[in-house]
Amino acid sequence: MSTYMNKIIPIMDLRLLNAVAAAEQRPVVADTGNTPAAGRLHAITDKLDRPLHDLRISVIDRCNFRCVYCMPKEVFDNRYAYLPQDALLSFEEIVRIAKLFIAQGVRKIRLTGGEPLLRKDIERLVAMLSTLRTADGTPVELTLTTNGSLLAKKARALKEAGLTRLTVSLDALDDALFRKMNDVDFAVADVLHGLDVAHQVGFTNTKVNMVVKGGTNDSQIVPMARYFKDSPFTLRFIEYMDVGSSNGWKLDEVIPSAEVIRRIDAAFPLREMVPNYRGETAGRWSYVDGGGEVGVISSVTQAFCQTCTRARLSTDGKLYTCLFGTQGYDLRALLRNGDTDEVLLTAIAQRWQQRSDRYSELRTAMTPVLAASRKVEMSYIGG
Repeated sequence: MSTYMNKIIPIMDLRLLNAVAAAEQRPVVADTGNTPAAGRLHAITDKLDRPLHDLRISVIDRCNFRCVYCMPKEVFDNRYAYLPQDALLSFEEIVRIAKLFIAQGVRKIRLTGGEPLLRKDIERLVAMLSTLRTADGTPVELTLTTNGSLLAKKARALKEAGLTRLTVSLDALDDALFRKMNDVDFAVADVLHGLDVAHQVGFTNTKVNMVVKGGTNDSQIVPMARYFKDSPFTLRFIEYMDVGSSNGWKLDEVIPSAEVIRRIDAAFPLREMVPNYRGETAGRWSYVDGGGEVGVISSVTQAFCQTCTRARLSTDGKLYTCLFGTQGYDLRALLRNGDTDEVLLTAIAQRWQQRSDRYSELRTAMTPVLAASRKVEMSYIGG
């Protein structure tokens, strides 16, 4: 047998190298005449013909909250083994991977955690990522999800670094209930102050996400709608999901989005809005009196797997193609092994092209089996 049969030879399209060059803002590889221009790069698709459009990057697996639906204190206590510092991707490694994903079609990057604002010098990473461009020169949309605890301190630096938009988690307006849910006695007033500061420094189209858990905080649906109506913030309600294996998820604790909309509509009449784009995760409703809009994310009762375009990068550099994944592909190993961009591009493309994930659709028919499966924790790959 010939020796070359045992070698890995990456299959590389010149247009991908052109796209990487565009992301790095350097001259592209010379066109041979047979290669499509970088600006006409086609995104790769998976087995269900879903393009790769969004990349969510978990920059830290730690959080200063202990929310019952994500990082409950009885699991994530002072004995819990978090990743050591040298296991985390460096900012330079994150940016290199981001460039390669942009070359494959990514147009939006979201920084998550854990709590991403706990990552030291996070604004420096934002500044590095904010310079990236798609193959046609378009800036990448760069967003960040936070619990809001450090937002008042960090908002200006994040804005000046080039962050496009914010999403802030807030699960109750009632202070006693909110302190109980975050389980670290953090006051709701401090999150609201962080939102106000973010608005003052220039952030627009900020989303406020409320995870609705039946019997816990569903009493806050209408008060939250009342508070954020006629405000500069867009409120979104998220069905309680079986993410990870630590939150003790039960189907009977899910409040369907249809019920959320029914309750709000009874207090403040709503009308349904058309989606902004294919694959938009939130169903959108506007207040009839012009008081803004609310959104609902219905991943349990109305699965949107068919239009999911999101890949996830874990804190230590593993690629997951589904929020409910069980195994990731180790990109960090390739990075630290000294592999070339071509090898990494091929690995990413192959992983996405093999993707057939549709957990939320299958959950409907197989809830007992799937809910009991061992899934990666949300704090590790980001929400």
